[in-house]
Amino acid sequence: MASLRLGSLFGIPIRLGISFLLILPLLAYLIGSQVGLTVNLINGVFGTPLDPEPLTAGLLPWLLGVGAALGLFASVLLHELGHSLVARRYGLETESITLWFLGGLAQFAELPDDWRQEFAIAIAGPVVSVALGVLFYGSFELLAGRLPAVRFVIGYLAVLNVVLAAFNMLPGFPMDGGRVLRAVLSRNRSRLQATRIAAAVGKGFAFLLGIAGVVTFNLFWILIAFFIYIAATSETNQEVMQAAFEGLTVREIMTPAVELDTVAPETSIDTLLDRMVRERHTGYPVVDNDDLVGIVTLEDVQERESDRRDDATVDDIMSTDLVTVRPGGEAANALTTLQQEDIGRLLVTEGDGSLAGLISRTDLMTVLEITQTSQSTAATSPTIER
Repeated sequence: MASLRLGSLFGIPIRLGISFLLILPLLAYLIGSQVGLTVNLINGVFGTPLDPEPLTAGLLPWLLGVGAALGLFASVLLHELGHSLVARRYGLETESITLWFLGGLAQFAELPDDWRQEFAIAIAGPVVSVALGVLFYGSFELLAGRLPAVRFVIGYLAVLNVVLAAFNMLPGFPMDGGRVLRAVLSRNRSRLQATRIAAAVGKGFAFLLGIAGVVTFNLFWILIAFFIYIAATSETNQEVMQAAFEGLTVREIMTPAVELDTVAPETSIDTLLDRMVRERHTGYPVVDNDDLVGIVTLEDVQERESDRRDDATVDDIMSTDLVTVRPGGEAANALTTLQQEDIGRLLVTEGDGSLAGLISRTDLMTVLEITQTSQSTAATSPTIER
């Protein structure tokens, strides 16, 4: 998602999604337009005589709306920090925390394999939200009879943080509750099996939430349902790929350098296109006197205007900003790199920078298909009782 970096907390980059800038005024408006109803809710929950009349005069409701909206997103940020700091305790890096229109999202570099660690990380966010709810409630009581505007915002945040914790604990994988469910299921199942079960529960929850959103004309519920369904599907696919490539290294899948077709920097574009047609390749490592100097693809040729190709060579169009992996790296990580960089092939290099081979998206997808077929055959093969 498009976002802006605000800074960092505990060394974790904090980003602000562009969608946040759209939802914040709307949320402030909704809160400000319902101050009276919210006061009645707070009074009902806490049994207090907070007077709504002075809070609904002039511009004050809209200021309260802005304050409560900012407080809510600050609470969401602390919720995500709870996940991130517990993850750090287990040596897991948080790449960033992003605030967006559906709340917050902590992006981890990797997820734990141990179910106990995943459970602790998943439950940390709701625990922080409940703790904030208790803290805000204590502050609400301490301000009894004073600063009604501040007390309104604090009371609102006390209620909303507990609601946030409860909502996140619903089994809508990959929400916190869904991750807790997967962690528990992983105690006596493989991670892939646990993910599939948790994702199925999450999709069912998303379907029910979407239906409820349609019936009640609640667009927010529909958006959350859509997000849960897509995210559950995506994470399941990621786990399938991780399981398929488990134990495989780049070296086992790559095409070795001795079998690679390469081109020299001085090769003309016409010659390169002829080779692409004859050899049915759309990308070549560029090697100069046994030194890897770049990579050239059909896209590089296409970006060159046709009337400027006559005298051009590979050296003029090749990419020298190389994305590489090591032969001993995990195949699953190579696929992740391909997806993140949105490229079709990776150069495999040794520690000294020399070309060791090439691994393509097609190579990885072929291995994935074969592995899934093998797993399916093994799962359906009859067993012989002795």
